[in-house]
Amino acid sequence: MAAHRKSRQSPLGGQAVRTAATLALASAATATLFEGSGHADPRPTAAQVKAKVDRLYEEAEVATERYNGAKEKADEARAAFDRLRDEAARRTERLNTARDGLGAMAAAQYRSGGLDPAVQLALTSDPDEYLERAALAEKAGDRQAVAIGAVRRELAALRQLRGESTGRLTALRSHEEELRRQKAAVVGKLAEARTLLARLTAEERARYEAATAGRDGSGTSAGTGGSGSTGSATARADRSSGGERGPVTAPNTRAAEAISFARAQLGKPYVWGATGPSAYDCSGLTQAAWRAAGVSLPRTTYTQINAGQRVSRSQLAPGDLVFFYSGISHVGLYIGGGQMIHAPRPGAPVRVAPIDEMPFAGATRVG
Repeated sequence: MAAHRKSRQSPLGGQAVRTAATLALASAATATLFEGSGHADPRPTAAQVKAKVDRLYEEAEVATERYNGAKEKADEARAAFDRLRDEAARRTERLNTARDGLGAMAAAQYRSGGLDPAVQLALTSDPDEYLERAALAEKAGDRQAVAIGAVRRELAALRQLRGESTGRLTALRSHEEELRRQKAAVVGKLAEARTLLARLTAEERARYEAATAGRDGSGTSAGTGGSGSTGSATARADRSSGGERGPVTAPNTRAAEAISFARAQLGKPYVWGATGPSAYDCSGLTQAAWRAAGVSLPRTTYTQINAGQRVSRSQLAPGDLVFFYSGISHVGLYIGGGQMIHAPRPGAPVRVAPIDEMPFAGATRVG
């Protein structure tokens, strides 16, 4: 008879197994809990929020200047396309006129029996009538040749215009797409900055705004009463943390007019892409100020820096354009005494500020 082996039993009973499983699950849950809490993002400090918001505003300004450049190119492409379209319309009208002339000639020939002029001449027995008809036929032939030539020229011009228009339209659509991309970049950066600022307490937000206002100088009140008359060759620098500055003489009347205009904008809001008269971005303000002085500046910071003679920081004079950051993404109008008028950023209106508040990148003298 075969021997039956006794099956091996677990050293733990059923209750013990259940207890062990429960402890294992609890241990895993505890480990997961601690692991999750260890990777949770801590609440950023007010200083960290400020640093990131400042960086986002700088990146938004870079995108704003790219938006301004794309808009300028889109506007130019649209104007060129419209000019070509208008010229094509005029050419089409001239083509229709030339075709009508050919149609009239054809109708006249049909009414005359459709005979070739040479055949009609051959059938004429009167010498005088023959010569008269010959002269008329020659003139008619000349007129017809001219009319046909005009039609051909207009058709060729229209083909060329249509080709150019297609190219301009392609460029326009490309610039408009770039415009949409840069607009999305600006809007995204500003939205992210607002979200970060919303995480601050009311007290932290107030401290941030106070620190920003302090960094930007004396705010909108500085210099608001000293605009002076347009064309005055003297501009007074404003009160700053360094005390009262003395009078600073503008190098010429145009520079004084540009400064006078900029002073009149103090307190107006910063709006990205704006060129006045109710709001400005940084390059929009400097462009408008020098336009008031009779000088046309390009639209963006990175083109304005090449719009005049470069000057060093030690050579600055009132009216010079001062640029900041390595990407030349910000510009202000120097007014003397180490200060400028500029449109800082969203939430900060046009104001007087020291030029050493941002990394100096260069300066240009225009006018």
